[in-house]
Amino acid sequence: MNSGKTFIIAELSANHNQDFDLAVKTIEAIAEAGADAVKIQTYKPESLVLNMDNEYFGTIQSGLWKGLRRYDLYKMAATPYEWHPKLQQIAQNLGLVFFSSPFDFEGVDLLVSMHVPIYKIASFEINDIPLIKYVAKQGKPVIMSTGCANIDDINLAIEACKEMGNEQITLLKCTSEYPASYDRANLLTIPDMKKRFGLPVGLSDHTLGSVVPLTAVVLGAEVVEKHFILDRSLGGADSAFSMEPAEFRQMVNDIRNAETSLGQVKYEITEQERLKRRSLYAVEDIKKGDIFTSSNVRSLRPGYGLSPFFYEKLLGKESVRNIKRGEPLTSEDLC
Repeated sequence: MNSGKTFIIAELSANHNQDFDLAVKTIEAIAEAGADAVKIQTYKPESLVLNMDNEYFGTIQSGLWKGLRRYDLYKMAATPYEWHPKLQQIAQNLGLVFFSSPFDFEGVDLLVSMHVPIYKIASFEINDIPLIKYVAKQGKPVIMSTGCANIDDINLAIEACKEMGNEQITLLKCTSEYPASYDRANLLTIPDMKKRFGLPVGLSDHTLGSVVPLTAVVLGAEVVEKHFILDRSLGGADSAFSMEPAEFRQMVNDIRNAETSLGQVKYEITEQERLKRRSLYAVEDIKKGDIFTSSNVRSLRPGYGLSPFFYEKLLGKESVRNIKRGEPLTSEDLC
């Protein structure tokens, strides 16, 4: 991160469908699609919920996962711990940064043993201050999604990191809906977050397509995270809002082009640009002593002659030289 380019993260999440070979193929496709990093999630179902069917931990009542038991959903979506080091090695061999979102202390300890370079705090964990402190004290950069946080929550999370002596913090604007709609993206929050919190800000995106990530980059996002899947027809918990390889590659290309097009604040023009502008030309043969009039002088392209700014000043003056039709006027003609 902080290389001057948007740090683009492909989120594997549940898109391995509990198939190690599929996870490997997906990471290979992530590298080919131009991502900077692959992120996974480090948890066991019991890291998140209890395996019981009461009103709090039972069946999900709405949304993409309606009808699924919470414990069963997370069991299906979890990335087995024994895969972690193997996937890390594969990703690193492909030139990808490999990191994860831990959801409890055990998950953090696993990632510490793997020497991951970055930690991510998911939106739903933004208020778990003990977890944030435990992550922050590892001394690595911390990325925090804010999809379930208000200003006070974000401030508390930032202070938790700083209390541990860690100021390597990046915030992600996020809409924690799956998939999220455009009207809920509220991307104008990104420049406000940068100003309000004085930290790098990016986007964790669950909308369909690449319009929202591109807009976010133009608004100053320094990180973009999107879910990645080999083929949405594979199904799975996160398939509905994940990008396929060609879509992700196009997003990466568009982001890089957007970065280039942003350029810098520039008002100067080149000589080539100046010559494209209008200037004053004789449109009739003008003899020495003739009067410059609107009939014999016009403003035309290209800009090899006197600026049209001097047109009114020139009218009524006597020509001090012979000028052929089609010849540009010069500062000499103002004398």
